[in-house]
Amino acid sequence: MLLTTENIKEANTKGLESHQRSLEALSWQLAREGKSLGELIDKISRFQIAVPSWALGAGGTRFGRFGIGGEPRSLEEKIEDIGLLAKLTKSTDAVSLHIPWDIPSDYAAIIQLAKSHSIGFDAVNSNTFQDYGQEKSYKFGSLSHNDPKVREQAVAHNRQVIEVGEKLGSKGLTVWLADGSNFPGQQSFRRALDNTFESLQKIYGSMPEDWKLLLEYKPYEPNFYSTVIPGWGTSHLLCRQLGDRAKVLVDLGHHLPNTNIEQIVGILLGQNMLAGFHFNDSKFGDDDLTTGSIKPYQLFLIFLELVAGTEDGCQAWESISWMIDASHNTKDPLEDLMQALEAIKIAYAKSLLVDRKKLTEYQLNGDIVMAQEILQNAFLTDVRPLIKEARLQSGGALDPISIYRKHEIRKQLIQKRGENTRATGL
Repeated sequence: MLLTTENIKEANTKGLESHQRSLEALSWQLAREGKSLGELIDKISRFQIAVPSWALGAGGTRFGRFGIGGEPRSLEEKIEDIGLLAKLTKSTDAVSLHIPWDIPSDYAAIIQLAKSHSIGFDAVNSNTFQDYGQEKSYKFGSLSHNDPKVREQAVAHNRQVIEVGEKLGSKGLTVWLADGSNFPGQQSFRRALDNTFESLQKIYGSMPEDWKLLLEYKPYEPNFYSTVIPGWGTSHLLCRQLGDRAKVLVDLGHHLPNTNIEQIVGILLGQNMLAGFHFNDSKFGDDDLTTGSIKPYQLFLIFLELVAGTEDGCQAWESISWMIDASHNTKDPLEDLMQALEAIKIAYAKSLLVDRKKLTEYQLNGDIVMAQEILQNAFLTDVRPLIKEARLQSGGALDPISIYRKHEIRKQLIQKRGENTRATGL
């Protein structure tokens, strides 16, 4: 066992007095504002974010990849790593698999292993953006390809992904297309979109009735002149045409610089069209940086829209999927995921502190200064004691990264798995 419950309890005891003092100070402040400490902690505890199976090894760029040692060599080892994250953070209870990278060889054994770590299976992800030994190449597209046989192959792959997900208890299929063009005249925009819709119709029709289709968008990369689904509007258009169980997936990195993502989220929520999130952060484009490391205020504003939209009855909180999607070229992936889970919870907690009644009043009266004050007061509140208390009450660690480092978990993983291991799919 890399880390026991007793290890966590021992570490928590040492930091408990300092934590309680911080929590008491915050509790006094929140009481003055009419906020219930218990209700906030309960909401924070119940909020769980899925971890993708591809995020547990060292990531990379098109220029190179630097291994870290001890990477999970199989799906079983990936689930063990997520179990460790769950034990420390109490913020994740599911894995999102990428197919064909992580097809189980023994479904019953994988389900049992996941249950032993209190891990379920979130949306499954298809892969038609690279060649991995399939008969026909996706070099010039997949669901949008001019050759119907390539499109049929891509549809068949998505159907296979659905079958894998059904066996594991998943309830959603995530589709992201790299389809597009690098040069003017390379493809017909309308034909490519028509082909994509026709392919998606077949995939949508193959899903179980209790499943949803999460359709991503991206303005560029790997194609730099055009992508078939470049933005939320095109994704929304396709989903509307497909049916009620198709909704738009927002990847925070899949936007041009300075895009108002919170406005997109607000619009989609208002239309009951938000499928969920891929959390990350960016400076220039799809950098896949640690969530909250670059734009923590924007993350807070996004959660403000989420809380407002769900409280106003636009869409149920439970209908939204939450997942991290980031790369770790220079960090220990497990430490990076711990930081991401913390940042997401912090942004959520701060959004819960916003006095929406007063904010609405200031908005209606055109009082811009006080509306900004409402947001700034919530954003500048240090809610980390709330996050820690939520972890503590759930049996997690007050300081997950400190325990991880104190017990040299990465060193243990290297001893167990080897120095030169490479996670599947990377």
